[in-house]
Amino acid sequence: MQELEALENERVSYERLKKTLADLASFALLEDLKPEDAEELEKECALVEKALSEWELKTLLGGEYDAKNALLTVRSGAGGVDAQDWAEMLLRMYLRYAENNGWKTHLLDESRGGEAGIKSATVEITGTYAYGYLRGEAGVHRLVRLSPFNAKSLRQTSFASVEVMPVIDNVAMLPIKPDELRIDTYRSSGAGGQNVNKTESAVRVTHIPTGLVAACQSERSQLQNKEEAMKMLRSKLAQKHIEEQAAEKRKLRGEFKSVEWGNQIRSYVLHPYTLVKDHRTNTELSDASSVLDGHLQTFIESELRYLQSH
Repeated sequence: MQELEALENERVSYERLKKTLADLASFALLEDLKPEDAEELEKECALVEKALSEWELKTLLGGEYDAKNALLTVRSGAGGVDAQDWAEMLLRMYLRYAENNGWKTHLLDESRGGEAGIKSATVEITGTYAYGYLRGEAGVHRLVRLSPFNAKSLRQTSFASVEVMPVIDNVAMLPIKPDELRIDTYRSSGAGGQNVNKTESAVRVTHIPTGLVAACQSERSQLQNKEEAMKMLRSKLAQKHIEEQAAEKRKLRGEFKSVEWGNQIRSYVLHPYTLVKDHRTNTELSDASSVLDGHLQTFIESELRYLQSH
């Protein structure tokens, strides 16, 4: 039903855009247009141009899982407390981006830092084409700023990694044998009330053949956490399949590169100047605060075109 609704919305949008184009074409052919009519025509054409650009962008979202919801995980890397704070800033950026798109978010797992920030966090983002739009965000993100955790306010470079996976709701798409799993339970950490912290409601699922691990502690019951962990595991298996296919294509083209901390995809500089630069597409924006507030669409669009050509 969700897929049907999305397709129906696309059909309605297409028919509306088609009719608007026909009306504008007829209007433009009229003789003796008044200046105010010509000005209105220009405004309408600009709106249609924007709509066509959005449609062009959707043609880049034809991957097997692009229309799916997304699981996004942020992990702090090199940089100590600054890196953990940076990871939380990144998480907030993606939550704001989801909010700007009208998508829903649900925090599934979180490991807080001792002093500030987060060590890691996983959030489910529910919205049409959430995975398709966000998949290009996977990789290492670098921050350069004056450290708020240093008494001398020294310049600090911090790293955090982002992992994006499609949500696989249909169990039949990726069947997993019970004997391939190891399931561990433990007590949840952090806020959640006495029941959450005093019972072993948190669940960690390990897929033995691949070594992939998924954990969830956000729900109150062990059964709910197990269902969420299994959903995360299927997503990880799907992402592993996607990455293996992409790596094989790169090998055939002779372009294969290992993923390492030095291969960051984007840098965010807050001192001595402000700049956000994507190292794959060379897209740059000087308004770093706006980007960190979730205004990512310029980077998302350039990433999609880059990924399509690679």
